[in-house]
Amino acid sequence: MLLIDTMLTILFLSDTVEGKRHDKKIADSTPYSLPAGSQLLQNLGFQAFTLKGVETIMPTKKPRSGELTAEQKAENRLISQRRVRIEHVNSSVKRCRMAKEVIRLTKKGVRDLVMEVCCALHNFRVCWSAWQPMT
Repeated sequence: MLLIDTMLTILFLSDTVEGKRHDKKIADSTPYSLPAGSQLLQNLGFQAFTLKGVETIMPTKKPRSGELTAEQKAENRLISQRRVRIEHVNSSVKRCRMAKEVIRLTKKGVRDLVMEVCCALHNFRVCWSAWQPMT
């Protein structure tokens, strides 16, 4: 799990976990400290996850027996336009093939180290290329 700023720089990387663990469980078990007044964009996998003093922005889920209103759809579209930039960061990290391939090294901490290197390379790319800030 990554935390990024408006300049798309990775600020925090949680410990790596197997792919079967739910995002919310990972978020609950990881200590976060964000400045008061921050905005946290999250997807529907993080329902009921909140931090004190932080505004949580999440798309509205469609009810089982019904449709979203036009206003809710427009709001979801605006949120998704911001969140796509976050997905671009995830894609940038995974450009390093070692981040998306199976890591056969079994020594403790190697998987975390590989992800740290990939995130550092992303931050290097952001510093030296023309990435537009997130609005």
